[in-house]
Amino acid sequence: MTSSSTPRMHTYKRTSSPRSPTNTGELFTPAHEENVRFIHDTWLCVLRDIKSPQNSERNDRGPQEYVEKNPNPNLHSFIPVDLTDLKKRNTQDSKKS
Repeated sequence: MTSSSTPRMHTYKRTSSPRSPTNTGELFTPAHEENVRFIHDTWLCVLRDIKSPQNSERNDRGPQEYVEKNPNPNLHSFIPVDLTDLKKRNTQDSKKS
């Protein structure tokens, strides 16, 4: 195994995350926050690598963006749902009840 194929390990301090909601009444364990930070930071690395001009030079390595070869015509008008916005609206609706 070469050093370039060695997985990168990240260590994080277990502190309150700025992404942790403070007004929802939900409590997150330090392990949960660490997992969220890891996924978030790793996803940002993937996005950066995909957008990198060097990405086209390394077709067989690194992240690759999936694009449908034959898109489903039924999904042409699909609009993704913003889950954060949906949760806010549901929370507001429950407070009105």
